[in-house]
Amino acid sequence: MKFASGFIAAIVIALVGAGFFIYGGWYDVAAGASPNPIIGWILRTTMENSVRYHASGISSPDNLASRASAGFQEFDEMCVPCHSAPGRERSEVGKGLQPRPPSLAKAIERWSPSQIFWIVKNGIDMTGMPAFGSTHDDQTIWNIVALVSSLKDVTPEQYEQMSSAKGGTEHEHLEHSDEQHDHAEHHHH
Repeated sequence: MKFASGFIAAIVIALVGAGFFIYGGWYDVAAGASPNPIIGWILRTTMENSVRYHASGISSPDNLASRASAGFQEFDEMCVPCHSAPGRERSEVGKGLQPRPPSLAKAIERWSPSQIFWIVKNGIDMTGMPAFGSTHDDQTIWNIVALVSSLKDVTPEQYEQMSSAKGGTEHEHLEHSDEQHDHAEHHHH
């Protein structure tokens, strides 16, 4: 009986502590705050185990390596601003995220292609990683995964060549388009 009452008391103390934690507002949730190492470990471990569990039934396509060039444009537009790429820095948004988005050139060392697919398709809650499954079909996501899987061997010069082969980034297209528009307006006056 003593054990049961001690166990119940421990549960009540834990619940009261959780209530203060949740409702007290003392935990700093600011993205710029130094992360608490215990909370960080809990969230990171939960995320890693969740991804492994949910991706366990997914099989990569046999032709994954040949799809890398098909995934470049989506990767360059959607992933680079937060994750960077060889020779490219994160955008201001990517630099402000907490937890910091990992370098995808190193992601293949940590995650299998099936796990990367699951992450890209479903996102990661409370990290800023969006779910692209609602806006991109599985084939497009596998193309992105193929590009991510190839990044470990890509130099900044090679990445720039890939970008040039695809006609540059959307930002460059917009600048070029604006220049043409300005040039056309100048000739009309």
